[in-house]
Amino acid sequence: MTRPHLAIVGPTASGKSALALEVARAFGDVELVSVDSMQVYRGLDVGTAKPSPAERAAVPHHLIDMAEPTDEWSVVRFQEEARAAVADIEARGKRALLVGGTGLYVQAVVDPFTFPPEDRAVRDAILARGGDLHADLLRLDPEAAAIIEPGNVRRTVRALEVIELTGKPFSSFGPGIQTYGETVFPIRLAGVWLPRDVLAARIAARVLEMRDAGLLDEVRTLRERGALSRTAAQAIGYREVLDHLDRFDRGHDSFDAALDAVAARTRQFARRQRMWFRRDPRITWFGAAENPCTVLPALLASWSA
Repeated sequence: MTRPHLAIVGPTASGKSALALEVARAFGDVELVSVDSMQVYRGLDVGTAKPSPAERAAVPHHLIDMAEPTDEWSVVRFQEEARAAVADIEARGKRALLVGGTGLYVQAVVDPFTFPPEDRAVRDAILARGGDLHADLLRLDPEAAAIIEPGNVRRTVRALEVIELTGKPFSSFGPGIQTYGETVFPIRLAGVWLPRDVLAARIAARVLEMRDAGLLDEVRTLRERGALSRTAAQAIGYREVLDHLDRFDRGHDSFDAALDAVAARTRQFARRQRMWFRRDPRITWFGAAENPCTVLPALLASWSA
């Protein structure tokens, strides 16, 4: 029987990457697959907390630095690339360890999702017409509207695009993101859980680390090289710093305010991640009071069984 692949999921800043490296070192037959919608972009390093060159040299990493910041990157493309990476790892007698907090991308890789067609012109026309797009979606597909936040313009427009292209509800495609059945390949999923106040403190510390590591200069360089794609420009940290640079050019705003906005948006994202992953009964949760690495022995024992 084929040994199952592995996955570590959970909110941002919960220590998933550090745990994954330790698991890879302990097992020796594991290669990491990043399931992060923004680490695919070259040059988006500091703000995405991308693994360091030393970490990537110690353990093979996949799905990192796959695209230019000017490229659009979709979940469909990610699904194709990630499944190809898993198949390649398996063909070489290794196991893939998926690591990430982008819930839709995790399910796109492990579940039998079929994605509907895309048409950039239709999407642009929907954006151009403006108005309350989420209200339009609520009228046309209440089930999809119920699981897409009103502020998530990109997913709202995508749902409306599919409805216009196919004449079918967006929620009718695939098994549905709240359907948890057999995966497309054998895999064990583990989740990392920290108290909310601990996670908030870790998020605050990460934002300061990004500041000290040169986030402002990184975003400035990306802006000077050319416009970021619509997807890349929405990355947490990058959108806020781009807004700061625009306001700074007009003679006002402070970088501290931008960092506060990054921290606030990251906390909001972490809440959504918790809600997303908590719905999945296939995930075994490992909780730590403060240091996520304390769950490593229990995680290794569970996966060695």
